[in-house]
Amino acid sequence: MYNFYNPLKHITRSKITLGYFQDSLREMQKENEKSSNELKKLNLNDIILEDFPTDKYYRVQTNKKQIVLHHTVSGRGVGGDINWWKQNPSRIATSIIIDWKGNIHQCFSTNYWAHHLGIGREMFYRYGITNVDNVTLNKQSIGVEIDAWGGLVEENGKWYPAKWDDKKRKYVANKKAGELTKDRVYEIPEGYRGFKAYEKYTDEQIESLRQLIVFWGEKFDIPLKYNDKMWDISEDALRGESGIWSHTSYRYDKSDCYPDERLIKMLKSL
Repeated sequence: MYNFYNPLKHITRSKITLGYFQDSLREMQKENEKSSNELKKLNLNDIILEDFPTDKYYRVQTNKKQIVLHHTVSGRGVGGDINWWKQNPSRIATSIIIDWKGNIHQCFSTNYWAHHLGIGREMFYRYGITNVDNVTLNKQSIGVEIDAWGGLVEENGKWYPAKWDDKKRKYVANKKAGELTKDRVYEIPEGYRGFKAYEKYTDEQIESLRQLIVFWGEKFDIPLKYNDKMWDISEDALRGESGIWSHTSYRYDKSDCYPDERLIKMLKSL
């Protein structure tokens, strides 16, 4: 018979020792709960179906190759965004918009399409792309909006949503929208697309986005491998290569979505 070393016999039942193991157990339980939540699948019954006019999108089924991430550049609440789409005659919209609580709102089926990219011809000319255009990419992509202000402007140590000032020819603080509390600010000291901070996407939004992406990947056979080219203009995106992209992959004048480390971690986990 072998005498195996048993480290547990050297542990005293002191309050400190028991407290350590209780804390460790609680941490393990938290990690298990987190892992369980990360593995949740999309429940289609939880999706909020919006009353969206059929003449505000194209009710034509198209093959999907790309998933494109956007944020709304608006305050909390998706009603204003959806109403703007309803009033716009150009059929500009995304199928899905995720509110700050993580609730998923669907305007129309992802089988159909609407304009959400707005890519000028010069972008295709720049890369010598002749077999793909803006309409083609809109047809073959799924656009999803995250409800958030986007870029922020700092004034006197406070962060405000950005608004464009035509006279000053720059973004200024939108004080009417109000200051954002620190827990809602994601700072990028080196800057990204002209801003050094953005309204932080909520954990609930990122989780709902994960569930949607996994569902679409399976439904439309879209590859979900993380692509670090998505945060800047990508010739692959413009050529219609399959995968997950951001609005910034197609246009220099866009800053949605920004490279939030939590968002990147989620995308790498797919």
